[in-house]
Amino acid sequence: MKADIHPKYTDSAVTCACGNKFTTRSVKSEIRTDICSACHPFFTGAAKFVDTAGRVDKFRKRYGKGETAKA
Repeated sequence: MKADIHPKYTDSAVTCACGNKFTTRSVKSEIRTDICSACHPFFTGAAKFVDTAGRVDKFRKRYGKGETAKA
């Protein structure tokens, strides 16, 4: 391998929006994420809606489910 062309991999701290913190190796020293394996519904088995721009409310309004549709 050629010298001085590869990035330096260092230990980096990863912080999730849920508060979970762990370390990994990356070219960045700090990484911030919105969803990690501790809070993602696929890994935890918990049914949790991640509402982006009101999609859940829009769905409930359109298909008549929930409190929003009754109002």
